[in-house]
Amino acid sequence: MRQTAPAFALALLAVLTGLAGCGTSNQETAAWNMNEADPLSRPVQVAWTSARASRCGFIFEPAQLRANYLAQMQRLGTPAAEYRRIEEAYDYTYQSVTETVRGQRGYCTKEKTDAIRNDLNQYIAGNFAHRASPAD
Repeated sequence: MRQTAPAFALALLAVLTGLAGCGTSNQETAAWNMNEADPLSRPVQVAWTSARASRCGFIFEPAQLRANYLAQMQRLGTPAAEYRRIEEAYDYTYQSVTETVRGQRGYCTKEKTDAIRNDLNQYIAGNFAHRASPAD
């Protein structure tokens, strides 16, 4: 585990730096273009949606959504080391996206809130399947 932790941290940092370092639409494209086979794609997408929904004033419990997602990962038998990476990816993504969109005026456009609503409803319903694009 100790040997994989630095590699995981570097990989996650590279992905999330790419997400945070570019314009909003590029960030969204990067979040949704993650490889479905990557075990971090789903926690990044769910946390991304949760942070965006919180920013746009959706009424839901972000902590409960996180708990439900992580509970599903446990039910699926995710190995402990991978579970910890998923949990770290979720938390880091939620925090970094929250900080990125916090002060952006005009962030919550109709188009964006419609996409967020569709994704959030899917996740609240317990369907955490990888998405190829927002609200596909």
